[in-house]
Amino acid sequence: MQENNEKKQEIFDTPGSGRSEDRQNGHPIHRVLSFVRRSGRLDARLQRAWGTYSSEYLLDINAGEGSLDVREGFSFDGEYVRKVWGNANPLIVEIGSGQGENVVAAAEANPGMNFLALEVYDPGVAHTLLLAGKKGLGNLRVAQVNAPELFKVMADGVAAEVWTFFPDPWPKKKHHKRRIVQPELAGQVRRSLADGGVWRIATDIEDYALHVHEVMDGLDGWENVGGITVSLPVEHVGKGNADLAEGMPHADFAESSRFDGRVLTNFEKKGLVAGRVIHDFTYRKA
Repeated sequence: MQENNEKKQEIFDTPGSGRSEDRQNGHPIHRVLSFVRRSGRLDARLQRAWGTYSSEYLLDINAGEGSLDVREGFSFDGEYVRKVWGNANPLIVEIGSGQGENVVAAAEANPGMNFLALEVYDPGVAHTLLLAGKKGLGNLRVAQVNAPELFKVMADGVAAEVWTFFPDPWPKKKHHKRRIVQPELAGQVRRSLADGGVWRIATDIEDYALHVHEVMDGLDGWENVGGITVSLPVEHVGKGNADLAEGMPHADFAESSRFDGRVLTNFEKKGLVAGRVIHDFTYRKA
C-alpha cells in the first residue's frame, strides 16, 4: 500500500472543483497535498483492466471527471458501507495502496473483513483493479480520491483500522508539511475509527519515523502501543546531512514489531536490499 516517490511532478493541487472552500476573496486557494497530480499512462493491459473491473470495484464518489475531491453532499457512513459491500463487516482503509499488492493480499486472506484502497495514481488504481478482478474479490473497493478529503466525510466510528504503509517521505525539510501524517489528518482518522481502532503506519525512512513520533506521540486521544524501543536522531536529517545522523543526539522511542498483516511487497523488498530499517507504528484510539 505504498505511496511512493514516483508521484512527484506538481506540488500544489489544481483548483477548480467548484467548491466554496477552494476560493477565498475570489481567488483560488492552493491546498498542500501529500502526492503529485500527474497523468500516468496506462499500457494496454491496464487499460483493459480499468475497462473490465472499474464498474465493479471503483467507487463513484468523485466531484467530477479528473477531480480527486469527493463530491459535495457525499457521506461515507455505515449505510453506505452496507450498500456497497453488502454487509456490516469491519472496514479497513488503506491510504496510498500503490500497486495494490498488500491490500489485495489482505482482502483475500480476510474474507470476513471489508477493505477500501485509497490511491490517486492511475497505474496504481488500474493494477489494484486488475489484481482484485483476477482473484474475484468481493470485499475490496477502490477510491481514487485525496485521502484527507474522504476522511472529512467519513462518519464517526465507521472504520476498524486505517493503514498507511511507506508513504512518500518528502525528504526536503521545506516539504515536510506535505507528509501525509499530520495532526489534522490524525484527528479525522481518530474520529472515523471505532473505539479501540488502530492506525498502522510503516516507513523505511528514519527521518520519517521521527516525524511520525513528533506528530503522533503527543496527540490527545492516541496511545502508542508499540512494545519495541528504537533509538532515533532527535534532529531531522535529509539528503544534505544524512551522513551526520549517526553523530547527532539520539532518544528512545516506542515502535511496533512488523505487522503480520502486511505482505512483503516489492517496494519493501527494495528498501531492505538498500539496507534501510523498517519502522512500524501502531497507534490505538484511546
